[in-house]
Amino acid sequence: MNKRLKQLRIESGYTQLQMQMKTGIDQSDYSKIERGTRELSLKQAIIIAQVFNTSIDYITGLTDVREPYPRKNNLKD
Repeated sequence: MNKRLKQLRIESGYTQLQMQMKTGIDQSDYSKIERGTRELSLKQAIIIAQVFNTSIDYITGLTDVREPYPRKNNLKD
């Protein structure tokens, strides 16, 4: 998972600090997630998947398909 997150971030041209601003995940925590020394919470995975327009399954390595699933307009429902 950590390799995919780093790859997605670099391909998108984002720094870890920019990911902090986009996701609300502290930069040092995001760095630990990329290095594999900290686990990603479900809420964080959802936010990151939205930022990168992909699925949690892709981020976690359950699939190699990067395209996201169709999403609801309001995730609170």
